[in-house]
Amino acid sequence: MGILKDEGVVYKAVEDVDIGPDSKEVYLRANVKAPRMAGFLVKVFGWFLELRIFGTVILYILKKNNLIHKLVSYAELQESPLFVPLHPYEGLGEEEKCIESDHLSPVEQVQQATDCLQASESMTKTSSNFSFQRWTIMDYSRQYMSREITPLMVAERFIAAVHESSKPSREMSLFISFDSEDILRQATESTLRYERGEPISVLDGVPLAIKDEIDCLPHPTTGGTKWLHKVRPCNEDACCVKRLRLCGAILVGKTNMHELGAGTSGINPHYGTTRNPHNANRIAGGSSSGSAAVVCAGLCPAALGVDGGGSVRMPASLCGVVGLKPTFGRVPHSGVIPLNWTVGMVGILAGTVEDALIVYAAISGPISSDESAPLLPKVCFPLLKAPDCISNIKLAKYGEWFNDCTDDIRICCSNALAKLYDQYGWETIEVTIPEIEVMRLAHYSTIGSECSTAIACHLEKLDMAELGWDARVALAVYGAFNSREYLNAQRIRNRQLQFHKRIFAKADVIVTPTTGVTAYSIKDDALKTGELDYINGASLVRYQIAGNFLGLPAVTVPVGYDGAGLPIGLQFIGKPWSESLLIHIAFAMQALCISDYKRPEIFYDILSKK
Repeated sequence: MGILKDEGVVYKAVEDVDIGPDSKEVYLRANVKAPRMAGFLVKVFGWFLELRIFGTVILYILKKNNLIHKLVSYAELQESPLFVPLHPYEGLGEEEKCIESDHLSPVEQVQQATDCLQASESMTKTSSNFSFQRWTIMDYSRQYMSREITPLMVAERFIAAVHESSKPSREMSLFISFDSEDILRQATESTLRYERGEPISVLDGVPLAIKDEIDCLPHPTTGGTKWLHKVRPCNEDACCVKRLRLCGAILVGKTNMHELGAGTSGINPHYGTTRNPHNANRIAGGSSSGSAAVVCAGLCPAALGVDGGGSVRMPASLCGVVGLKPTFGRVPHSGVIPLNWTVGMVGILAGTVEDALIVYAAISGPISSDESAPLLPKVCFPLLKAPDCISNIKLAKYGEWFNDCTDDIRICCSNALAKLYDQYGWETIEVTIPEIEVMRLAHYSTIGSECSTAIACHLEKLDMAELGWDARVALAVYGAFNSREYLNAQRIRNRQLQFHKRIFAKADVIVTPTTGVTAYSIKDDALKTGELDYINGASLVRYQIAGNFLGLPAVTVPVGYDGAGLPIGLQFIGKPWSESLLIHIAFAMQALCISDYKRPEIFYDILSKK
């Protein structure tokens, strides 16, 4: 392979790189060289990749043509590797606007969070000019407390709605595992608690869905596959699920996802393609496609996902809901399929920022029995008394990167920033974030290496026919990364973290569109094989990577629609452990946009008085 070898880039020292607005650093657009494939073509390509010699040559050329060799494999760097992005706590300066929780139970944390948003709830409910409003967790709690409706009635409506969504005329493919008897059992227990006047928390009786990458009894955990649950049985709830169950939530089933999380579309050849409730002919996004769609369609006010490469924020944006990815380590990963150890995080998809806060409160914090766990900063919740109670927020924007999206997204997100300035006086400052495409390729090398390593022992015994073809191709590519590439990727991680620290010394958050394109069309040739669409995939993950690769918290909020009526999201990326500030900023953004939110084409009014 020596004749094919690229000369690697020699990177300058971090301190010699200018991150100012007039920097001479070149913005490198994603250099994706791979045609879209589905159906017969993806089968042929997958078969060639799996040939021992021929496949090795193809994979080498693919990495070379897509600049992985030049920017990662043979790069020369001064930095040492950073393997795990677990951040020390350096203080945020916003503690006076927070309620801090220390060694509280999930129920107590939920109560703390609820106290923080009481005022915002009353403000929202007095607004009569909204074109569309979602039912919130607090709406469920209030109606249960008033006996206007019961958790059992909601469960029955929910079950009927899921069955309706699965009819041939709809085929929304929202769930992989769904157990009506278990839902009714949970709902009956919750109803009895309300009858006794003893609800556990505001989450008691509220339907919440769980991505099928997270253990939740009595369901198997498939990871979107037809085989993984056979070699990795689910024996107990994941830690985050246990915490929701302690709060009384009704856990309604396991949502559909892209197979092994190895794609951005949410097209799953085994369990069906999750469709976008705003337009059923469009993708919901991946890999937490089902979780985004059930929230968007009104079936649940919130759901859990796992975000390894934008897999919470991306589908949240495409479906027009809120997506929150906490700081790496904030939510215990116990009971989550270990597909990506250092980039994946449990995240929350919710209809509103307030609902994201409540669920975040329920699942956050260390495992108290784990004495070996590092000491983490206290969980901190924002006092959402009014959107504009925080002043002097500085939003870092890298113009060339921000504008690397469709015109509709660029205009919509720019208008959202103008609203923040006009309403709150929040200033946008121009910066340069160097080597963004390098970071994307380094993250891809990392997540690919970690995924293939995590399931390597199972693949040796697996009948490859049990894998979808797009997942087979993904695993072939993942398996082509070597130790040099992985180590260089971790050196790039260290380098990027230093860049971001310098930017956060100037600004409170980094602001970007959430995706570079809105939800694209589902094509029939992909339904049975999955599809390879790396060009659209690169556009979807364009703004996601820092949150995962660097372990930073990030949130996406719906801010408008494109010309086809498809949702557009704006993303805020924060300093480590700054979830409280991020949620407050997202709440302020939501307050300026919520009156224009549109009802999805497919929506189930679960809580209405019927």
